[in-house]
Parts: sequence; C-alpha cells; structure tokens
Amino acid sequence: MRSGNPALSESTFLDLASGSVVARPDQAMTINGTVNKTGILLLLTVLTAAFAWSQSVDAYGQVSSSAMMYTIGGAVGGLILALVTVFKKEWSPVTAPMYALVEGFFLGAISAVFNMKFPGIVFQAVLLTFGTLFALLMLYRSGVIKVTEKFKMGVFAATGGIALVYLASFVLSFFNINVPVIHDASLLGIAFSLFVVAVAALNLVLDFDFIETGAAAHAPKYMEWYGAFGLMVTLVWLYVEFLRLLSKIQQR
Repeated sequence: MRSGNPALSESTFLDLASGSVVARPDQAMTINGTVNKTGILLLLTVLTAAFAWSQSVDAYGQVSSSAMMYTIGGAVGGLILALVTVFKKEWSPVTAPMYALVEGFFLGAISAVFNMKFPGIVFQAVLLTFGTLFALLMLYRSGVIKVTEKFKMGVFAATGGIALVYLASFVLSFFNINVPVIHDASLLGIAFSLFVVAVAALNLVLDFDFIETGAAAHAPKYMEWYGAFGLMVTLVWLYVEFLRLLSKIQQR
C-alpha cells in the first residue's frame, strides 16, 4: 500500500483490512467515480489558472506585480489545504475542490512567468504531462508495469531523497547558498531534472494502484475525492518539473 505521494501514504487505507471503514457497495469508492472526480478537479484548476494567467501579464505583455502574489498565495494556500485533506480525509469532498482552485492560481501565475521567458513552454509541458499520464495508465492497465513491493520501495525512497534535496536547497537559500545541480542548465542539471520527472511519473503508477486497491476494498464514497486529490498532487508536481526541465533545455 506504499506510495511516494505523501497524500497517498501507506496508512491511508490501513483500517480497510479490519473492515472498520468498508462501505456498502452502493456507497463505496469506485474507479469510475474517482476518474470523474479527477476531471472535476482538473476543470477547477484550469479555471483559476486561466484567471491567474490573465492577471499575471500586464497590458504591455510583461509579468505584472500580481504574479508573485498568486504564486506565493497559491503555493501556501495549496499546501495548507493539502495538509488538511491528508489529515481529515472525510473532508476531501470540500477540501479537494478548494485545493484545486487555490493550486490553479499558483499554476497559472508560474506558467505565465515561464511562458514570458520561454514562449510555448507551457503548451509543451501540458502535452508532456498528460501524455505521460495516459501512457503510464495504459502500461499499468495492460500489466506491462508491475507494481511489486520492490517497485514501491524504490519509488518511495527516490521520492523521499528528492524531497530532502529540495528541502536542503530551500534552507540553504536563506544563507545565499544555491545548489547548482538543481537550478542550473548544465548537463548535470538537466540530468537531475530528467531523474525527478521520471520519479514523479512513476508515482502516477503507484497512485493508480493505490486507487484501484481502495476501490477493490470498498472504501467509503468520499475516498473518490481523496483519491482524485492524491492524483492531482502528483500531476501538479510532474507539470512543474516538466516546466523546469524544458526551461533548462531551452537555456542551452
């Protein structure tokens, strides 16, 4: 049951084994229901992202002062709502849509900034993100990718390692120390971004398996929203990493 995605942790469906949260069949989580909820969250994210994008570019085609506000506000608000959703899963029918709306402000603003520096990069990142999603979904459903315990452990360890590197970089930035491999456009920097993209993509496979397991165990209906939320967390991460990777490639 392990997933590298912090929203879909090992303990999320822990009580299912004892049957303490198993719902009646007509009130249980389903894969189709989770897919529909994911579509709703994506739509909400696109709506606020489009608004934030329009507000982040001024009349002269330059990045406006609002871009920073939407970026920071969206990132902080999204983090708070994500933490609330993780610890209060039964609130997910409300907090998951709120997370999607708030995260849309962050994505819209940061996308506008990237697109100003590298025209067309956002469209490429969107195509790569959803292309990766559907490709991995087909590979997972066809059985080409087997979600074994070793596979889960490997992705979980890699995700944790990346999180530690990003955390260290964030802390060091307060002392004006930059970790060059993370941010520069050197071959090593591009290789690092490729590795992060690969790990983020593999987390999608774990998310698929996690959602399928929850549906098979007849988790409560609200877990459809929680499963969709967990998938959104990975998609947001994957999209941002594609933006970073493409920007490094274009800088060369």
